[in-house]
Amino acid sequence: MRKYLLNTLILVFMLPLSMYGCNASQGGERNNETGQPSNDSIPGGQSKVYFMKEINSENLIKIYEALGRTAKGKVAVKLSTGEPGGHNFLQPALIKDLVQKVNGTIVECNTAYGGGRSDTESHLQAARDHGFTSIATVDIMDADGEAELPLEGGRHLKKDIVGSHYLNYDFTVVLSHFKGHAMGGFGGAIKNISIGIASSNGKRYIHSAGASTTDWGSPAQDDFLESMAEAAKAVINHCGENILYISVANNLSVDCDCDSSPEDPRMGDIGILASLDPVALDKACTDLVRASSDHGKIHLIERIDSRHGMHTLDYGE
Repeated sequence: MRKYLLNTLILVFMLPLSMYGCNASQGGERNNETGQPSNDSIPGGQSKVYFMKEINSENLIKIYEALGRTAKGKVAVKLSTGEPGGHNFLQPALIKDLVQKVNGTIVECNTAYGGGRSDTESHLQAARDHGFTSIATVDIMDADGEAELPLEGGRHLKKDIVGSHYLNYDFTVVLSHFKGHAMGGFGGAIKNISIGIASSNGKRYIHSAGASTTDWGSPAQDDFLESMAEAAKAVINHCGENILYISVANNLSVDCDCDSSPEDPRMGDIGILASLDPVALDKACTDLVRASSDHGKIHLIERIDSRHGMHTLDYGE
């Protein structure tokens, strides 16, 4: 599993004060302009993951700035607007300053399971009701159709099917709420750019492990998880260096924000994490859950492991 260096940002200068690692497959990459190691990895093959324990608007901006990659051009901020009835999604008051700092548009795609966000009109209403339209423009990216992103080397998918508006953006800020998920075990950066950026048909294509755009099918669990990683690869290849990842580990329910009646969290909040490496970021989030002294973590760990959730990251690496 990919190695990473966990840097804790403390107050002034945001110096790395504590760190630990897991595994990595790649050596330190280098910035094309300076020839120096790029900010997402360090010599020895570790990826940087930044961590701040206190969850607030100021720290969201600090951790974004620590990544050293400036969002530029037309910026998409990919997050979950939350299913009507749910309440654990990232609150607009928390993310407002960051979204406005990058002059971002909040982007989403319609769901593929019915509910209150399965069409553009109801999805925009949910975004209004949850307060997102009061802080930024909200773009339902498959409102006018879909587009295909190429994918090479996929075991299950031959392409990724995304909302057509996604091609209008120059940069993507992946702002994820880390939590559990009924099908994937957990939801973080990888899920947010795979299922989240996929159109309704694209979601069915991923869920069916490439078998259908009209039906979820019944693939083996690992095939579904691998398909999420493959779709994420297509998005990452499309963006190149014009993407970054921030995850907020709070309201740690075993259920996703796509659930209209999620179970209440049974463990306390962890903090904000960020990286230029989504596999390392998701791994760091799961590691901090497992390392927590909060006994309530057993419920989230059971959800992750019972769905074989870590396989997404093994395959993604």
